[in-house]
Amino acid sequence: MPNVYSFKDFEGSSHRILIELIRRFGGRGGTLLDLGAAGGELGAAVRDQFTRTIGFEYNISCLPDLSAHFDQALVTDLEKVRNLPHGMQAIVIADVLEHLRDAPALLALIRKSLTPDGKLFVSVPNIANITVRLGLLFGVFEYRERGILDNTHVRFYTKRTIRREIENAGFRILSIRGSSVPIRLIIGGFTPEPLLRFGEYLLTLMTRLWRALFAYQIIIVAELK
Repeated sequence: MPNVYSFKDFEGSSHRILIELIRRFGGRGGTLLDLGAAGGELGAAVRDQFTRTIGFEYNISCLPDLSAHFDQALVTDLEKVRNLPHGMQAIVIADVLEHLRDAPALLALIRKSLTPDGKLFVSVPNIANITVRLGLLFGVFEYRERGILDNTHVRFYTKRTIRREIENAGFRILSIRGSSVPIRLIIGGFTPEPLLRFGEYLLTLMTRLWRALFAYQIIIVAELK
């Protein structure tokens, strides 16, 4: 089965924003731990910044790609993990928390795993995105194979609720960003590239101005309190 959450590097995408934030806040040296690393492209993009990189992933079919992109790769179920490696300089959990029945338990493990000056990088879908709000206005709330209403999501977040969950877990928020609606994945097959880029630019501006409404995903950088 194809990975619907494959790496996406275009204007306003969560992966591009995460790379930018890791470059800015992640420091140099130490170990990067990517929880839910998929094919490992994000880890590969910032690998030169760290002394060592580790990728955890649930899907065993990703293991060959993970092994190529990380110094160490493990296939595991984050719902069953009881300990994480200690002394991590940076931990990434991108599009993971919404799939977990007990997200606070994983955040507690992450808190123990980070170095005192380590950083946490999180992204979650924004259930308060304008597309979902408009759907509700017309009585539409349909689960899908991907996106905000992915049928494997068991938790839903807004900007306010993900911020509260991270702070309640013992972290201090350093930065909050929002990715824009990925129109390239929706209309990219039949839209000229210049028009796509212009649309992505406009959506990026709108998301910066009103993150709670237009952000497709909420991206957060946090440190230990």
